[in-house]
Order: sequence, then structure tokens, then C-alpha cells
Amino acid sequence: MMKSPPLATPPSSNWSAVGSMSMCVALLIASEFMPVSLLTPIARDLGATEGLAGQAISVSGCVAVLTSLLITGVAGSFDRRRLLCALTATMLLSLVLIALAPNFGLLILARALLGVTIGGFWSLSTATLVQLVPAESMPRALSVLYLGNAAATAFAAPIGSFAGALVGWRGVFWGLVPLAAAALLWQWRALPSAATRQSQAQAQAQGQVLSLLRRAPVRRAVAGVMLAFGGAFTAFTYFRPFLERHGHADAAQLSLLLLALGVAGFPGTWAAGAQVQRHGEALLRLLPLALGLVTLALPWVGSAHWALALLLFAWGLLNAALPVAWFHWLTHGIADAPEAGGGLMVAAIQLSILLGAGVGGLLLDHVGVTAPLFGGAALLAAAAVSLGDGRRLRGACLPSTRCAAEPPAP
Repeated sequence: MMKSPPLATPPSSNWSAVGSMSMCVALLIASEFMPVSLLTPIARDLGATEGLAGQAISVSGCVAVLTSLLITGVAGSFDRRRLLCALTATMLLSLVLIALAPNFGLLILARALLGVTIGGFWSLSTATLVQLVPAESMPRALSVLYLGNAAATAFAAPIGSFAGALVGWRGVFWGLVPLAAAALLWQWRALPSAATRQSQAQAQAQGQVLSLLRRAPVRRAVAGVMLAFGGAFTAFTYFRPFLERHGHADAAQLSLLLLALGVAGFPGTWAAGAQVQRHGEALLRLLPLALGLVTLALPWVGSAHWALALLLFAWGLLNAALPVAWFHWLTHGIADAPEAGGGLMVAAIQLSILLGAGVGGLLLDHVGVTAPLFGGAALLAAAAVSLGDGRRLRGACLPSTRCAAEPPAP
């Protein structure tokens, strides 16, 4: 497969552009998963159960899946800068509509718009980084990109819970609106333009996301991604009701517990970025296994808040490392098709989030408040088993193409 044409400016001058993408990632994560910390008041205000309110996350995930599968087919026809900025503007519109939503129907529509940004932005992010920085700087660039993930994970949930008690859940989303506007302005100024002269054959090749599934290692990777992220979000989406009912946490304690979960994202992202070059395969296998064990431990500590805080910190540490490990594998494993591979990876992650939030909601409403955690742990264990020793993921590039060197065996 032909590579996308290089961006206009030299890679060494593009770190501001990477920073602008990191800010957009932070807002995407905050916007996508803010309902986790506001699930109870959203459900109460809109007349829905907590399990049904959790489906707002599923809706954005469903639309993100469709967008990620389709966007690489049209990305080559547009200036990358304009396309990414258009996606950020769509997120801005979604936040305004969420804050204004008078009923559950409009909330779902607004979340669907957010899903367009999620699917499109994440699908193009890795391929854009490949164009912005030299190959040897990719681990650092991925770490910078996922610092936005860590920042949102650290502060979105506790701030959302605390601010929601003060100004209401609508006020929380209104607070994100000016930040999204600032991110849009920064992207417009920092992202260089991409050449749009591409052959029709190349554009069609970039759009053949599903054709990657003909490669056995890619199929195994997709299965591992869906089990790992599906397990994580089966549990994570319903942490608030678990902590309120099982952990007997009030509003202040809930904010502190969610802060422990979120702050762990910073060391988790840093550690993954530092280790993924040498131990990428081991991380893909061990992270879901460890995350599943921590998830299983949460129901057994009861209402001991110090123990809950320690376990949630460990959970956040492991969860933050998971996407860094998988997207690093993407830059090596499908280096001959970064945009199509990115679209497929995002589709798999978003579909797993959709299914995880849906399954977790059913377990919460019909089994009990701890059921989503046990269900999530089972999926995480299955993810670790499906990957084996990591060797099954090797050889994902076509033999006729030149790919990045495979990571060393653990």
C-alpha cells in the first residue's frame, strides 16, 4: 500500500500540532465518558434508569464504529488539517446540544454527533502522527497524545462528579464548550496542511479497512482489542453506581475515589510509553490479565474507602497503559496501512465500548450492582488468553511491503 504524502512542514517543527491533537483527545475522552460520573443525575433528570442512561455511551460508540470504517475512504480527498478541524467542530456542536437536551432523544442525537468525531479523529490520529514526527519519535509522540487521555481520565470524572453537584450535569457540559473552541483554534493554527494529490487507487486502498481482516494476525489483534476494551468498559461505565451502593460513598468521597482512578493515568501512560518499545508483546498480554484481577478485587473490599482508592489507582494505571500498547502495535504490526489499520483499530475499540456498556447496563439493571465488574473481569481474562504469548500477532504486514521492525519477544 502506498503511504500518504508527507505534510508540508518538517517533522521536527510539528510538536505543537501533536500537542493540539493531545488536547482534542483530552476533550474527546472527557466528553465521551463524562456520563460515567454523571450517570445518576442524568438518569433522574431525563426519566431513565441508570442502565439506560449508560447507553448514551453505547450510542456514541456505535456511530464511532461506522465513522471509523468509512472515513479512511474519503480522507485522502481532503486536506488533513481541514478534516481534523471539521471533526473538532462537530464535537463542539455536540457539547452544546448535550447541554441543551430537554429529553433523552436529543441527548442520544448529540451523542451520535460526538461519535462522528470519536471515530474520525481516532482513526486518523496514528497515521497523522506518522506524518508529523520521525519514526524514532513515535513512542514519544504516542505518549504525548495519550497524555490528553490521562489528563481527561484523571480530572473529568472527579470534576464532573463534584461540579455536577454544584452546577448540575448540564453546567458541566457547558464548561467543556469553551475548551473545545480553544482546541479547534489551536488545531487550525498548529496543524500543517497535507497534500491532497492522491491517485484513485491509493484512495480506494486506504478505504479498504475490512480487507485487513484477511490477515490472520490482524483478526487475532481485533479479537484481543475487543475483549480487552469490552471488559474494561463493562466495569468502568458503572463504577459510580457501584461506589455509591456497594462502597457507600457520598458525593465528596466519590469525587476523591474517582480522582484516584484518574490520576493514575499519568504514570500509567508514562510507564507504557517507556516500556512499550522493548516489551510491547508482554504488555498486550499482561495488562488485561492484571486489570481483570484488580476488577475482581473491587467487590471484596466492601466500603473500605482506602482500599477502594488503592485498587482504583491500580485500575487506572493499567487501563491507561492499554491503548498506548495497542496503538504502538498498530505502528509496527500494520505499518503498511496506517490509516486503514487505525480505522479498524478504532472500530474494534468503539464496538467493544458499545457492547461493554450495553452488557454492563443489562447486568446492572437485572443482576446487581457488582455484576458489571464480574462480567468485565471475565472478558479481560479472555483477552489475555486469546493473545497467548504475543507471537500470534506477528506478521500482520503484507510480505510484499516493508514494515517496521517487529518488537522483540518478551
